Amino acid sequence: MIRFATALFLGTAAALPARAEVDIQTITSPGGINAWLVEEHSLPFIALEIAFVGGNSLDVEGKRGAINLMTGLLEEGSGDLDARGFARAKEALATSFSFSSDSEQLSISARFLTENFDASVALLRDAMQNPRFDEADIERVRAQVISGLAFDAKDPNDIAGKTFATMAYGEHPYGTVASGTPESVAALTRDDLVEAHRNVLVRDRVLVGAVGDITPEQLSSLLDLLLGDLPKSGPMLPPKVEPLIEGGITVVEFDTPQSVALFGQPGIAIDDEDYFAAVLLNQILGGGSFESRLMQEVREKRGLTYGVYSYLHSRDLANALMGSVSSSNDRIAEAITVIKDQWKLASENGVTEEELRNAKTFLTGAYPLRFDGNGTIAGILVGMQLIGLESDYIKTRNERVERVTLDDVKRVAGELMDPEGLHFVVVGKPEGLAAE
Repeated sequence: MIRFATALFLGTAAALPARAEVDIQTITSPGGINAWLVEEHSLPFIALEIAFVGGNSLDVEGKRGAINLMTGLLEEGSGDLDARGFARAKEALATSFSFSSDSEQLSISARFLTENFDASVALLRDAMQNPRFDEADIERVRAQVISGLAFDAKDPNDIAGKTFATMAYGEHPYGTVASGTPESVAALTRDDLVEAHRNVLVRDRVLVGAVGDITPEQLSSLLDLLLGDLPKSGPMLPPKVEPLIEGGITVVEFDTPQSVALFGQPGIAIDDEDYFAAVLLNQILGGGSFESRLMQEVREKRGLTYGVYSYLHSRDLANALMGSVSSSNDRIAEAITVIKDQWKLASENGVTEEELRNAKTFLTGAYPLRFDGNGTIAGILVGMQLIGLESDYIKTRNERVERVTLDDVKRVAGELMDPEGLHFVVVGKPEGLAAE
């Protein structure tokens, strides 16, 4: 099955807890391929994460969905093994592979035992470099994708996301559906998939994280074996884009007793010097805690929703400050009014000393421990590289959070938050709410 995933790591990376014992080594293979490694020899197990920057955004014009479909076929047979033979080979090795793609990257996850190192790497190499793309498999996975698109077309949350993306990003890849349309997917040929493979899996856009029972020398050899024969480079990435978000409300009529609202405005880049202040600001405003202002005002005090959230959607090519809420059709208008009021209040007055102190405590100490396994750590290593963090980030992250002052947050709130520019896309049959 294809995993339809959104890269949320950008929103959570700034909340990773500091763990000094995570010792990251930077490895460069003889062929010039870089990787980050955390050695952990207590268990005979290795986790490997590989990401190719660009992902679905590199679809050729007119062939939207090709990279998504191609990704779903990487484990459907390779080399001399058809789809069933490939699955049996993985099972015999007790090896796990997964392949996914989104607008930021094409991701490959591998988990295997030390005793099966060579055979597992050889099988993964074939999947990456010699996919079969058999016609029967293409048709089967194509049908899965088209079925998924049909399901999404009836999902209010998906409708809201598509509508907002089209409004904000237009014809840019961020503004279109990464898995394509039923028509574009139906028209894809095997040659299109071969072209998609050639364009995305390239050496100069690869990021690697490895954790477990593997030495730097072994990883160095593995890098060239797995990746050395891939093309050196591919097509240019799409340009960066400023989201075209203006204040207002868009209503999409949909027959449901509960309306879904997705709201947002332009955001902040993760390499901005004020990013940590924005992270703390968002945590206080609506970052997922029951103590956030939005949860208190919209849910706890008024009972308008089960959940309301805001998040920094900082990506490679665009940045937004987003949020979501759902409420009954007769109360969604009130929920939106409360959210606007809280946006304005934060913009004008910032936050309190107590709120900032609690947010820092949450992010530096109480946040759920994310370094809880080889696979998780390997994913974090690649995520850090994807967003341009240095390898010492884990050790310095808490210090950066603590350095943020109340004045910093107030200034950033005034500069970043735009109550008049906040746009809501509402899917449902909202009462007392007209499109603006």
